[in-house]
Amino acid sequence: MALVTEIDYGTPASKSDKMVTLTIDGVEVRAPEGTSIMRAAMEIGTEIPKLCATDMLESFGSCRLCLVEIEGRNGTPASCTTPIAPGMIVKTQTERLKALRKGVMELYISDHPLDCLTCAANGDCELQTQAGAVGLRQVRYGYEGANHFDETKDESNPYFTYDPTKCIVCNRCVRACEEVQGTFALTIDGRGFKSRVAPGQDEPFFESECVSCGACVQACPTATLAEKSLIAIGQPEHSAVTTCAYCGVGCTFKAEMRGEELVRMVPYKDGKANRGHSCVKGRFAWGYATHRDRILNPMIRAKVSDPWREVSWEEAIDHAASEFKRIQATYGKRSVGGITSSRCTNEETYLVQKLIRGGFGNNNVDTCARVCHSPTGYGLKTAFGTSAGTQDFDSLEETDVFLLIGVNPTDGHPVVGSRMKKRLRQGAKLIVVDPRRIDLVQTPHVKADYHLPLQPGTNVAVLTALAHVIVTEGLVNEAFVRERCDMEEFQDWAAFVSEPHNSPEEVAKLSGVPAELIRAAARLYATGGNAAIFYGLGVTEHSQGSTTVLAIANLALATGNLGRPGVGVNPLRGQNNVQGACDMGSFPHEFAGYRHVSDDAARAIYESLWGVALDNEPGLRIPNMLDSAVEGTFKGIYIQGEDILQSDPDTHHVAAGLAAMECVVVQDLFLNETANYAHVFLPGSSFLEKDGTFTNAERRIQRVRKVMSPKNGFGDWEITLALSKALGFSMNYAHPSEIMDEIARTTPSFAGVSYAHLDEVGSVQWPCNEAHPDGTPVMHIGGFAAGKGKFVITEYVPTDERTGPRFPLLLTTGRILSHYNVGAQTRRTENVAWHPEDMLEIHPHDAEQRGVRDGDWVKLHSRAGETTLRALVTDRVAPGVVYTTFHHPTTQANVVTTDFSDWATNCPEFKVTAVQISRSNGPTDWQEQYREQAEQSRRIIHTVEAAE
Repeated sequence: MALVTEIDYGTPASKSDKMVTLTIDGVEVRAPEGTSIMRAAMEIGTEIPKLCATDMLESFGSCRLCLVEIEGRNGTPASCTTPIAPGMIVKTQTERLKALRKGVMELYISDHPLDCLTCAANGDCELQTQAGAVGLRQVRYGYEGANHFDETKDESNPYFTYDPTKCIVCNRCVRACEEVQGTFALTIDGRGFKSRVAPGQDEPFFESECVSCGACVQACPTATLAEKSLIAIGQPEHSAVTTCAYCGVGCTFKAEMRGEELVRMVPYKDGKANRGHSCVKGRFAWGYATHRDRILNPMIRAKVSDPWREVSWEEAIDHAASEFKRIQATYGKRSVGGITSSRCTNEETYLVQKLIRGGFGNNNVDTCARVCHSPTGYGLKTAFGTSAGTQDFDSLEETDVFLLIGVNPTDGHPVVGSRMKKRLRQGAKLIVVDPRRIDLVQTPHVKADYHLPLQPGTNVAVLTALAHVIVTEGLVNEAFVRERCDMEEFQDWAAFVSEPHNSPEEVAKLSGVPAELIRAAARLYATGGNAAIFYGLGVTEHSQGSTTVLAIANLALATGNLGRPGVGVNPLRGQNNVQGACDMGSFPHEFAGYRHVSDDAARAIYESLWGVALDNEPGLRIPNMLDSAVEGTFKGIYIQGEDILQSDPDTHHVAAGLAAMECVVVQDLFLNETANYAHVFLPGSSFLEKDGTFTNAERRIQRVRKVMSPKNGFGDWEITLALSKALGFSMNYAHPSEIMDEIARTTPSFAGVSYAHLDEVGSVQWPCNEAHPDGTPVMHIGGFAAGKGKFVITEYVPTDERTGPRFPLLLTTGRILSHYNVGAQTRRTENVAWHPEDMLEIHPHDAEQRGVRDGDWVKLHSRAGETTLRALVTDRVAPGVVYTTFHHPTTQANVVTTDFSDWATNCPEFKVTAVQISRSNGPTDWQEQYREQAEQSRRIIHTVEAAE
């Protein structure tokens, strides 16, 4: 394999529909109006020398290498900043231009180290390449005296170095930080020979505002900014395009390799979700795939108190299958079940639910969406007929008003956050509904027009109050509603939201949001142009999560913000393939494509293909499985790639459920927290070691390509096949592409999907079928899947979780930029340098009342349990509200969350827990006991046979 190459056209593409004809070096060229001469030349294969120009950034015109001659014009303008014009005649190579370019390059080289043979960028250095392109053979100039050669490298960042001696002051890193990432962390300090890139106020990179997205490293044309992995390993010699396995944005990367060693992950410009950008996790935090903690041999044990015993794959699979058979023979067909992984591929997830339905003979299958976005599935399917986001990320460029509720894009979905910031800097408006002051409320060059800091648990009330303003002030898009919605339902809903108790003035009393803020935000959303709602777990993880999703859908329907670019309702999914896991039939009541198990026609498709009779009754959800385990009727579970002990609510209850089971099979990369209660451990494979597809939050189906052999010997899909065969339910596939072919044959929304099609077009968004052969970037154009858009009355019902004298504060939880989910992957990378432990954010007023100072150990105590962690005193949270992350098992934040859940889907109420805070001397007794139990559970008896 060779390196995947990308053409750099020097400047961004013009979006004009008007075409212009000109002549470049005697060749007639047609290009869109507004195109630069540089890009137009590149379109015909003529590469004009350049250093400061790249098509990821706006033209800048500082390096003076890309000079051209234009007939009838004086001088030698920069081709990157000069737009094409009709009839223009351009020459890119003349004796005059050759002399000018050589002189410019000579000046650059005069102040640049000539250590090319030992430089990390050797073979991939644009300065080196352009010196050759202009024919530079000698340098007449030298600079005597102190200059930036005397400066030392900055190696403070865990992932890249900064060597100012090699900086040519092209500004590309500074511009990338501004234009692409939107952090504005870099600047040019000094003048002349003293000019240099400076992070922040000239502090080390690690201490600056830099978020380590890597945009500056990618933009750098020399080795000024260079990945440490590149320095250590050397230049890659082949690459493959694949998809990130972190959040639901679904960034596309080139995995650049030397043999089977990964050198670096480079964001792919043609990736339609990320357009060449990335975050610190996807760009740099891939080291977990080769971490020493990875388990590579299968293991079994009779009791969870026993040490693990390494065994062969055959013994592990046969043991797991025989245990499941024994349990079903003893306790009945429905006594076992499984959980699919939102980190695994669509194909692997499809196989797990197929094994459970066909091999176990029941529908006891669920996925992590149960504890995150199951209300999205219920709410959007009820309102629109389909349960997924309605617009693609590219259409953010046409959004005029963003309404963010319960979501923190810059931390949880950073590339989408960066695209939002870019649009906001262009003039779009922003409404943030969140109990916490997320970064987008006010960050450099971006400020929310309105921040509604509501009391946790009052989402429904606030959204209904927004609707009250829209209806009572005549801001409804009546034409859209009459054409696209059920008018009788609309009239009932309009009458409901108009009731006095739904007014902003009344809602202010219980939400804490001033009425004037609610009114102003509602007017902006309804009248500000193309409006799009983005939401996350701060919406769904409530007892009224489904009601909140319906309230969001009501707002979009009432204002007509659906069915065209720039508008819509968009759940930002947490894990890389949580959308795909839902699509593939991971819920106990639905087959792939969201068809109910009681649907005779859908069931007949699978019964005919799989050769087994399928149950027509929905199975158990994850909370039901745990409840039934405690009751003694659910005895075995197959968990692929999920850590429910750390990620699910009420840790004591999860532990009790797992402990009550007779056979817990965990398939994962590491001995995660759930594996403390496992009897069989099947080592999984990372995304770098498998072929398949992921589906991101915008319904985009993208290829995952294997770049190295599975270190455990098998892909996850092969392990599931082996287990299914041992259970007596054989599934025969030679390659994951054949699994996708079956998905396409049986799932209407995937009918047009194949690896060949994805390889040809890069990615598609479902539905992709005969009616939509190229996929569907924007949903609900001209109509809804269910026929008419459905308005649903959203009565506010306060949660049963209440504050009081014992527990006067409300805890809400979330994520941080440097970590992902339960941290099993990112904690095994250098990302821990930014976030080594979970911290409890507490308002200064609440901290002062409790004698808590910044950095103190505090006990976090609820009705469910208690834990300790350090305090971070900050006004980002309101008085009465505290906040923490859940990335570290030493904290186990979910030991304090309750078992209250969404009324429709059982999605846990993570975001509202009544707590008390007090000073502490260190870990609680429970934390110490948990640590000891975990250490005991991870003992391994290594055997030579298993390793062989």
